[in-house]
Amino acid sequence: QVQLVESGGGLVQAGGSLRLSCAASGRTFSTYAMGWFRQAPGKEREFVAAISWNGGSTSYADSVKGRFTISRDNAKNTVYLQMNSLKFEDTAVYYCAQAPTQSWLYRNPREYGYWGQGTQVTVSS
Repeated sequence: QVQLVESGGGLVQAGGSLRLSCAASGRTFSTYAMGWFRQAPGKEREFVAAISWNGGSTSYADSVKGRFTISRDNAKNTVYLQMNSLKFEDTAVYYCAQAPTQSWLYRNPREYGYWGQGTQVTVSS
């Protein structure tokens, strides 16, 4: 079992920045790849970014590439999502999730077995 707790969401103006954190406990954090997803009202959960177990590989959705950065600190059992140049369409609940693999960076949320409760990000236009 693993517990994931997101934090750092909030209200920000378009063009602003936020950094989300996801703290993990339980199942060995440093062994697994991690992902960030988001879900806007009335829409399906979508992939945002993923990072391999050691941070050596990352993957981003086209919609956030160049604006968002995923990183991790295995000593702190935490994965981060730095979000810059935020747009209104980035408004969603953001979730972190743990992948079942070390390095393969899945984009399908069904591949992820453990999820946090989510943190709301609202971008005002």
